[in-house]
Amino acid sequence: MALSETENGFSGGEGGGEADAIVQTCVLGSFSERGETTALISSLSEVHGDLGPRESTTERFLVIMNRYQEQPHLLDPHLEWMLNMILDFIRSEKSPPSLVHLCFKFLYIICKVRGYKIFMQLFPHEVADVQPVLDLMSRQDPSDSETWETRYMLLLWLSMTCLIPFDLSRLDGHLESDGGKAREPIMDRILAIAKSYLVVSDSARNAASVLVSKFMTRPDVKQKRLGDFLDWNLATISQTNDHSLRNIVVLDGALQSLAKLFKHGKRDDLLPYAPAVLQCLEKKHLSESSEAMLRKLGVKLTQRLGLTFLKPRLAAWRYQRGSRSLAANLSMSQSAAASTGATSEVETKEQEEDYDIPEEVETVIEHLLLGLKDKETIVRWSAAKGIGRVTGRLPKELADEVVGSVLDCFSFQETDNAWHGGCLALAELGRRGLLLPSRLTDVVPLIIKSLIYEEKRGACSVGSNVRDAACYVCWSFARAYEPKELEPFVTQIASGLLITAVFDRNVNCRRAASAAFQENVGRQGTFPHGIDILTAADYYAVGNLNNCYLNISVYIAGFPEYTKSMIDHLVAMKINHWDGMIRELATKALHNLTPQVPDYMAATVLPQLLKMAVGIDLHGRHGAILACGQITHALYKVGLQTNRTVVDMISPECVDALKNIYQMVSLMRPAICSLIEKLSLSKMPFKNDPIITGWQWIIDDTIKTLHLVSSGAKDGILAALVSALSALCEEYYQASPGQADPQMQDALVSQYTEGLNNPQMLTRCGSALALGCLPKFMIHGKLKQIIEGLRQMCAETQKEGTFTEARKDAITSIAQVSVKAGACAEGSPDSTLCSANVDEVYGTLLSSMIDYTTDSRGDVGAWVREAAMTSLKDVTMLVASSAPEILSPDMVKCMMCCLAQQSAEKIDRYRAHAGTIFLHLLHSTEPVVPNIPHREELLGIFPVETTTTLNWNAPSHAFKYIAQLLGLPEYQYHTLLGLTVSVGGITESTVHFSSQSLFDHLKLIQSDSAALGQFGETLLRIFRDNLHNDRVSVSFLKMLNQILANNCFEIFTTQENHPFCVDLLALCKEFKKSKDISKLRACISVLCGLIQFQGEVRKKVLSQLLLLLCHSFPVIRKTTASQMYEMLLTYDDVVDPEVLDDAMTLLSDTNWESDLATVRPHRNQLCDWLGVPRPQPVTKVKPKL
Repeated sequence: MALSETENGFSGGEGGGEADAIVQTCVLGSFSERGETTALISSLSEVHGDLGPRESTTERFLVIMNRYQEQPHLLDPHLEWMLNMILDFIRSEKSPPSLVHLCFKFLYIICKVRGYKIFMQLFPHEVADVQPVLDLMSRQDPSDSETWETRYMLLLWLSMTCLIPFDLSRLDGHLESDGGKAREPIMDRILAIAKSYLVVSDSARNAASVLVSKFMTRPDVKQKRLGDFLDWNLATISQTNDHSLRNIVVLDGALQSLAKLFKHGKRDDLLPYAPAVLQCLEKKHLSESSEAMLRKLGVKLTQRLGLTFLKPRLAAWRYQRGSRSLAANLSMSQSAAASTGATSEVETKEQEEDYDIPEEVETVIEHLLLGLKDKETIVRWSAAKGIGRVTGRLPKELADEVVGSVLDCFSFQETDNAWHGGCLALAELGRRGLLLPSRLTDVVPLIIKSLIYEEKRGACSVGSNVRDAACYVCWSFARAYEPKELEPFVTQIASGLLITAVFDRNVNCRRAASAAFQENVGRQGTFPHGIDILTAADYYAVGNLNNCYLNISVYIAGFPEYTKSMIDHLVAMKINHWDGMIRELATKALHNLTPQVPDYMAATVLPQLLKMAVGIDLHGRHGAILACGQITHALYKVGLQTNRTVVDMISPECVDALKNIYQMVSLMRPAICSLIEKLSLSKMPFKNDPIITGWQWIIDDTIKTLHLVSSGAKDGILAALVSALSALCEEYYQASPGQADPQMQDALVSQYTEGLNNPQMLTRCGSALALGCLPKFMIHGKLKQIIEGLRQMCAETQKEGTFTEARKDAITSIAQVSVKAGACAEGSPDSTLCSANVDEVYGTLLSSMIDYTTDSRGDVGAWVREAAMTSLKDVTMLVASSAPEILSPDMVKCMMCCLAQQSAEKIDRYRAHAGTIFLHLLHSTEPVVPNIPHREELLGIFPVETTTTLNWNAPSHAFKYIAQLLGLPEYQYHTLLGLTVSVGGITESTVHFSSQSLFDHLKLIQSDSAALGQFGETLLRIFRDNLHNDRVSVSFLKMLNQILANNCFEIFTTQENHPFCVDLLALCKEFKKSKDISKLRACISVLCGLIQFQGEVRKKVLSQLLLLLCHSFPVIRKTTASQMYEMLLTYDDVVDPEVLDDAMTLLSDTNWESDLATVRPHRNQLCDWLGVPRPQPVTKVKPKL
């Protein structure tokens, strides 16, 4: 392929994976599971009686066979031995019924993959097989839903035995049995079986229709039973309706049997009955049935009747191309190929002189033409094949009338169903040589229309099936006609196919058009630049829509034969498309195609679009406005290469129309903003023109009214207006190069700064983003005012926990204006980032790193933290390169510690973002970030290769590195704070790997009392700082419980009243009045873990636990008792061994959820056993009045 993977639009293996999957389905070269299949079939006699092995054996055999569903011919050399192995079990008299049914199930699996028409031919059909098969069939129960495969395969086998060339009466012998009762003849038995299974509701009905087609066409049977069977069948059809499921099944079987009978029977035998059958069908009005299958069978039977009425001859007038072989087509000269297909008109007329057409044929064709318009594809497809078959037996004049009737389907009064059926019929007629070259002038324009057919229905459209069928027509024409016949239409067909292949919304249509184009290139050889285009627009390349519109279209438009037709199609069909994504892609495609024909775009396309931009169609208006901007910008780029301005290339009328679009449109804000951006980038000569004021009003009004916009559209509108404002300022608000217009500068900065205090959240967002997008010259002299406004808004809203989205945008804008202003140590704080204002900027960003605002949507503060991390990176890289001296050690330390904390937290996305930025700052060499604490140790933990290999999103990978930061004093507090919410979280994988990494670190320092003491002090500091912060405190208690349970402070437990335990207990006491169940439960677990510490502190811990045994919440009392029971099991030295059993029995047997008066005596008894003073109830003293 000519295009690279990136150009093809297959990013990240998306398209490539699909291509691989498609290729892998066709790599089978032979049947490679013969050994396993033999073993499975051989094991049937062992597994048939046991449900488990039987199901596993069947499932495995099904998996093997299904692999060959796409290439069933690979099974052909192996079908016979598989069939014989299975038939050996079936024929054996020792085989129980369960084994026989399982064997037939295996036969059905093979038959389903290979197809019954091929597989049934392998059944033995000797005279000796008739009676055994018939007897076995007679013993089946039609109502047994578990054994329908047996009945299905037996009916197919019985169909084959009917092919024996002997009269069935010879097999009857003496019809009197031993008891003197007459036996039923075999002919009648088979006919009875066929009739009985034509009305069943399972798949055996389909096999019964095959049996009828084979059995009723026997010479001996058709003489004696054909008339009676047809009478029975027609009576069945007449007496049933399609109002009940039972009647639908009966009709289905009757129609199937008739259709197959008229397909396989001899014309002379069936012709006498054909009028009666057709009359019965007409009275039934199957075309009005609600059942698609019945309508399909009606069409199928009608076409078979039509073929019965007509003599089986090939029309001498048909068009014959000669050789259909591609190799022969390429090697044979066109003149030789034409001569082989020539038929003289004299010969044709002579053959048609005695051609009498029955009147019924007209009725047949009428029904088939009606079937072309059916609402179901299966019915239309059957009707199309019928039209092709019947037309092939008609005289030239009548056939031409049929073609004319088919062409009537292509009317805009008809539905998409009629267009689809018409395309299928034309393809069939063309493929059979029944569509003469003289008709191509009428047909080709209709096919071109069909290639772009699309009808809007509500919020979507219909017509993809029509376009797909039109591609099939083009494919069939490539095989049906000589190159000279299609030569006058090559340009139309090639352009139509390429437009569909590149611009169709539906991937199946694009691929169908690509395949049809390839077929025409190979067989016709006259398509311009066919091979070159195929390398770029092959089956896989057109799978990606963006690639089609933005890359492939440009390549194809490089060939002048296709350029204008592609542009015209985009303007006529895609600019006003109902799908907004298609409209946007079309405008981008027009931008990319403009350099091919700039004059045509400026003189023809742009005026058309300007008219659409003020039209009544909202979709067309939206697409036209976007396209006007894109084309104007593209013309500007073209003008740069030819030293021309846009005004020189487009007419004054177009310039005026571009200026006035915004006045006509009030609902197309994103499109208008895009137009403003593109016209500004195109440097249109509108400076000091009133139009600029109008554009600015559009932008400002959009910001003020953002709260009226639906939530789904707001992001797109914000992005569009920010881009528009930036381009507008850059082009029209400079008094001189690099110098802002003072009036506009003051007005815009003041307006957007005031907008930061607007009560509408989206207006705040728009104002913040507007300040961030201002060019450098607009910021100059206003930096202090802008940063102060953004900073105040962040501080106030963070304190209140409101306007989170606005805070996120403000943080982003602070970084944007800082980067645009630049950094200079001694610069003015009103124009650049300097020593006077850098602390203010970093202070705002760092305070946003601890924004944990939550609302009904969850942790929305994460949006602010993510923006703050990105902003810190951008500002730090700027300052480090321009004025590193203003980066104080404390500032850098605080920044790196905050990043370390975020990289240890529980949300994968934000952990990965923080970790990536942490490594970026650490390993940055141009510039080097100064004053990073423990730089050398960090480089040892995070070598340079970790910037690409460390997967921060994977807890199993990330926490191994993060936990190592606990060994660095400067990072210990923040890293442990981040790990706290991960270890104490609820996500299993995060909890597992973060706690494992934490314990690995603690094991390393377990024997180092100083390091462990420092870790304990850090733990206590975190606990103290976040005592009333539920986000941290509950997670902290869960983490602390795990640490105590793993005996990580074992060296502290040997000391009596260790300060760590004393301080920890004092902090835990703060929770005893809490009403939070989860916090109290976590606290109970920690108190039970603290019991391992020695000294007086143990008594205090027990006292707290015993207090909780009489807590006002029953669930807390029950939890405390359960935890204390486990505690006494674990630490048996807590209580005197003599009363240990009594204490544990009391804890386990008491109903601690009873009222307090009941449980308090039990609690006091425990106090006595544990040697703890009984808690005394505190009497509340009422204040005196």
